[in-house]
Amino acid sequence: MNHEFDVLSAAKNWRFKDVRKVSSDIAGEVFASDVLDLDELRELVSKPVWKSLQATIEKGVPLDPSIADTIALAMKKWALEKGATHYTHWFQPLTGYTAEKHDSFFVPVSDGKVIASFSGKELIQAEPDASSFPSGGLRATFEARGYTAWDPTSPAFIMRHSNGATLCIPSAFASWTGEALDLKTPLLRSIEALNKSAKRALQLFGVEVSKVFSTVGAEQEYFLIDEEFYFRRPDLVMTGRTLFGAKPPRGQELEDHYFGSIPDRVLSFMTDVENQLYALGIPVKTRHNEVAPSQYEIAPLFEPSNLAADHQQLIMQVLKNTARRYGMVALLHEKPFAGVNGSGKHCNWSMATDTGLNLLEPGETPHENLQFLFFCTAVLKAVDTHQDLLRLSVASASNDHRLGANEAPPAIISIFLGDQLTEIFEGLSNGQRSSGRRAGVLELGVPVLPPPAQARRRPQPHLALRLHREQV
Repeated sequence: MNHEFDVLSAAKNWRFKDVRKVSSDIAGEVFASDVLDLDELRELVSKPVWKSLQATIEKGVPLDPSIADTIALAMKKWALEKGATHYTHWFQPLTGYTAEKHDSFFVPVSDGKVIASFSGKELIQAEPDASSFPSGGLRATFEARGYTAWDPTSPAFIMRHSNGATLCIPSAFASWTGEALDLKTPLLRSIEALNKSAKRALQLFGVEVSKVFSTVGAEQEYFLIDEEFYFRRPDLVMTGRTLFGAKPPRGQELEDHYFGSIPDRVLSFMTDVENQLYALGIPVKTRHNEVAPSQYEIAPLFEPSNLAADHQQLIMQVLKNTARRYGMVALLHEKPFAGVNGSGKHCNWSMATDTGLNLLEPGETPHENLQFLFFCTAVLKAVDTHQDLLRLSVASASNDHRLGANEAPPAIISIFLGDQLTEIFEGLSNGQRSSGRRAGVLELGVPVLPPPAQARRRPQPHLALRLHREQV
């Protein structure tokens, strides 16, 4: 009995820890303030250097090594002004987490003093010890050499901690013989493969673009548990989920938690998280209560897949670090508790061009939109042909605990097209032309209520895999 009262007392008497007041000037002083993007670089380097890097980032032109020293100098100057003392190649090995090895900017000189130094060679490549990272059987453990290579398509950023800051340089990670030892390199390769094939297809429609890329908007679900309760469960601490015990007295029977009023303590935490993410240039848009008690969701807007993957890693890191300041622990395991909803990462995926064209946008008359129908058909065929690879991409011991019950069955991958697109594709398969249903206004039956967003019944192809891993 005393033990129970002890836990309840601890839960009632929590205190904020090192909570910082957040700024409300998001559009002005906050957003992307800790990101060295192209606009920021324009002010730090010459026009030819900036144009060369811009061509690499926006058009996929091979990086010119001769500009590396200039870019490195600009990075160092910017980072020092932001309070950084160290830099790191920030990469994503096969551990499910990010990795970083910090090196100081400062090196000693002959007169017993130090100077800040950062060269183009140090920017482009670093050599971490690869022997301690998983390799997927690609090479023997004693072949320790590995290389991180700067990924210029994802901007450098500042990560702050209680006593300073670090310049983080997004990077790929490969073995000394060229095999990918991370999850970023395959993603970059897939983006380039999509770019080549999609541009070739667009030429058939008379559309000329410089670049086609995939986009992702990944919703992140998570649990917040009072740290006193967390530390009293060794199974939760060691594995991220409960392994034994009775079901909670209150589950999600009424599902009244979903979209419910957000508790003040949690809302304060969310505001702090969002402010940090805004500074990192992450366009977080949505926050709400999820289905299970103590479960919540944060969702950013669509971004290019490479950038979205990096931002998802940062979102999870900021969630975990910030929760402790509010006396809580953020749980990112896919199924931390039996009997209630698990946490997913709903990946909303599409394809876009550098001219702003969404290749999976049906338009007002999708049955007349041959370009859309072509790319939609390609996605349907790809999912059907490569469903094993898609299933494999989300298959892990932890994620398969989540799938099923309150979530999608693990063996099923499906595409929901809606009535209108289903009718169009059935007509195509039967050799019949579909007239299609035109957009209309949804009547709500109450004259004073405006039609929601004109309530256009526009068909939206839905390709989404419910998953949660430490990577998108």
